Amino acid sequence: MEQLVLALDAGNTTTRFGVALAGELLATWEVSTDLRATPDEATMALAGFFEALKFGLARVDEAALGRAAASCGRDAHRLRRVLSEPGVRPVDGIVSSVVPALTDVWVGAAARLCGRRPLVVGPGLKTGLKMAYNNPTEVGADRVADMVALKATYGAPSVVVDLGTTTNIEVLNEKSEFAGGVLAPGLRLSAEALVAAAARLPMVDVRAPQSVIGRSTREAMQSGIVYGEVARIDGLLDMVFAEMGIEPRVVLSGHDAEVIAALMRHASTVDQTLTLRGLVLLHAANRK
Repeated sequence: MEQLVLALDAGNTTTRFGVALAGELLATWEVSTDLRATPDEATMALAGFFEALKFGLARVDEAALGRAAASCGRDAHRLRRVLSEPGVRPVDGIVSSVVPALTDVWVGAAARLCGRRPLVVGPGLKTGLKMAYNNPTEVGADRVADMVALKATYGAPSVVVDLGTTTNIEVLNEKSEFAGGVLAPGLRLSAEALVAAAARLPMVDVRAPQSVIGRSTREAMQSGIVYGEVARIDGLLDMVFAEMGIEPRVVLSGHDAEVIAALMRHASTVDQTLTLRGLVLLHAANRK
């Protein structure tokens, strides 16, 4: 079997796994981030991903599967069957983590699964990115992976809006430099903060009501949370574009990206595998 590579992105809210072959991200899986997870639990979560592949439950990118099969001289249907065979596991991996308490846990779990220590995104890893950031060591591992994939997939200039625990706007300028970006509280973090700070406000589903003017407390909260996030992103993009002097392509990724993209004034492309594809590219650039 050709060499499978594990890509793992540990975020504050969710942890995402992907498996790649011949530089193509074939399948993905997502679990909730648990700050109390033990090495054994993390290993079982990774094993569960490959069990999901075995039973056809993981999200498989058929186009990527076809490209990988062609690159390896294999039949795509046969390759998919091979992925579901018992005992299939990656031979190497790469980990990005913005949760320091869990970094060693996930690195150890990946090492147990792959049989070797995975690469870890951080200082010393070759990225191919020019940094216009004052202190590149401050840049989160997921932001680095986003920019690597953004540059490779969409070119420069372009901007990614990554919606997670935080809402990150990252800028790849016309010189293909990581120019910096904007960090703000994420959609669900804002909702939780609103409920926590106001004793009489209930927790609500984070979804857009039919009208901006809410006709109940819940609708008013949903409007403020969702439409407020849309207005903030659109407004920040206006200021970013004005500062850049151009209007680059906008890419959205992360939770609720499809919902937010549909409501935004700025045209955008939704790309939910951007970070994991960036990790696959970083692995290829750093592991011979």
